[in-house]
Amino acid sequence: MAGSSEEAPDYGRGVVIMDDWPGYDLNLFTYPQHYYGDLEYVLIPHGIIVDRIERLAKDIMKDIGYSDIMVLCVLKGGYKFCADLVEHLKNISRNSDRFVSMKVDFIRLKSYRNDQSMGEMQIIGGDDLSTLAGKNVLIVEDVVGTGRTMKALLSNIEKYKPNMIKVASLLVKRTSRSDGFRPDSHMRHQ
Repeated sequence: MAGSSEEAPDYGRGVVIMDDWPGYDLNLFTYPQHYYGDLEYVLIPHGIIVDRIERLAKDIMKDIGYSDIMVLCVLKGGYKFCADLVEHLKNISRNSDRFVSMKVDFIRLKSYRNDQSMGEMQIIGGDDLSTLAGKNVLIVEDVVGTGRTMKALLSNIEKYKPNMIKVASLLVKRTSRSDGFRPDSHMRHQ
């Protein structure tokens, strides 16, 4: 509201769900019967998610400049979001005057402690990461929590000298342990 003394939420490039948001009444939606009795409300309707992913795809194409993209999907959680996002990216490419080539690869991240009790991260799967040299890389993740894992992944990928790295996340979890990392494109704060 104009003139309000309350601080407005920082929407950035995401939809913000405030802590006191009561959600939508379940009677407004259909949902699988095996969830009956387990759900209390709907935080984000499916249509909003679909619309936001479509907008994320437009933002990504604008950021990358309608150039070829190497998509790195972080499994397991990022699979469905990545598939939907890539489909929207392909639709934009098909409807533009410039064909954008997209290659999708899948990685898993494993965190562990080494002998010096330092947190380490191992990238499992995926092609030889040296093929990322000079490429426009889009990392697709389902949830960014503290941001530490994503920062470690970015640091690892930067060694291969890609042209550009962008991060798209479906959700950003609001946590006091966050190191401040924010993806370039995301759906909402949780």
